Amino acid sequence: MLPRSNSSGKLFPFIFNKLKVTPNEPFAPSFQALFSTRIVGEKPILRSGAVGVLERSIKFNQLEGRKAYMKHLDKIYKQSGIAWFTPVELFKPWYAQGIAEAILRTANLSVPLKIYEIGGGSGTCAKGILDYIMLNAPPRIYNNMTYISVEISPTLAEIQKQTVGEVCSHLSKFKVEHRDAMDRSGWGDVEQQPCWVIMLEVLDNLPHDLIYSESQVSPWMEVWVEKQLDGEGLSELYKPLQDSLIKHCVEILELDKNDTKRSSIVSKAWSKLFPKPRRCWLPTGSMKLLEVLHAALPKMSLIASDFSFLPDVKVPGERAPLVSTKKDGQSSDYSNYLDAKGDADIFFPTDFWLLERIDHYCSGWLKLQKDKSSLQGRKRRTITLDTSSFMEEFGLPSKTRTKDGYNPLLDDFKNTKFYLSVPTHNIK
Repeated sequence: MLPRSNSSGKLFPFIFNKLKVTPNEPFAPSFQALFSTRIVGEKPILRSGAVGVLERSIKFNQLEGRKAYMKHLDKIYKQSGIAWFTPVELFKPWYAQGIAEAILRTANLSVPLKIYEIGGGSGTCAKGILDYIMLNAPPRIYNNMTYISVEISPTLAEIQKQTVGEVCSHLSKFKVEHRDAMDRSGWGDVEQQPCWVIMLEVLDNLPHDLIYSESQVSPWMEVWVEKQLDGEGLSELYKPLQDSLIKHCVEILELDKNDTKRSSIVSKAWSKLFPKPRRCWLPTGSMKLLEVLHAALPKMSLIASDFSFLPDVKVPGERAPLVSTKKDGQSSDYSNYLDAKGDADIFFPTDFWLLERIDHYCSGWLKLQKDKSSLQGRKRRTITLDTSSFMEEFGLPSKTRTKDGYNPLLDDFKNTKFYLSVPTHNIK
């Protein structure tokens, strides 16, 4: 969505998907990951550095235990200069192979297998999945499959081709589409064939919107940002809800049910005496992406993995992000997003309950439930699993276990989950 401004040109919405920024190319996923408190016209940086790629897989079975693993990990980070390795990279090839197994168990293999990956990073997930299917599925599945990476960064697109191309036979199945996954036009005509969509650590970087309410019974307002008169600082401005994505998210959350008509006299009196302001961060970027995916790929199956909560978040509000910066090798967290100017990292936790509702809403089913006469069933079958549960079911946990039984994949990623969503027979 384009930046908004009023007639004076001084007001800008602080809703992360509305401010135009230019992230460093190597970190840009297959959508424009937007966050900065700088104003339109400047060139803030979302993140610095490059995508972390391990030269070789970690031999977990050769490590004594957690202490040895942490020492090995510290060595890897110091040697690479990378601030963050994704789970699919740290646990390659086993992480990707767990995803491949989940797909093979669930996919309709009577039709050619087609997989889209959004934000494919260095191509580690794609190669791991293609390797696994080549070695474990019937030859016809591998020979007829297609794997498409939707990637906005030309640099990452080339890296992905190199990674997957390490196995020559993969290249005829793999291609990169250099485009924005949130742009409906890029998907072309509606695709009626079943397919899979993979999103790993994508949701935590998608744009979000902030809404505010003065009290427990006051209506929700959009939060905008305006420059202060001195031109230096920024302050919030509150406006009635008007953005369609925000309205849809509020509708899904049913937050508007807490209006004055539904509040008791005692509740209203209490809120006037002791008003408690409310702040809520809405995943409007996820909403937009799922709207596009459901419109273009109505028979898609979805696997998404992300952080379900983040520790030490200082920014106030429900589903608030962790906003931090690094200086001289030390990280510091912000308590006010307006203070985060220039080079700052931002991560949003994923509310998987809300993600499921957004998924149902974008499929059309949740909208139908307003019509009490509708007897149409759900269009999606969904499940959310802890990473440990997912990997124990579909992966090979023994491959990431150290000598003393410690397993970093199962033990250290308690704040991550997998979301699986597949179409039902109610899809027309």
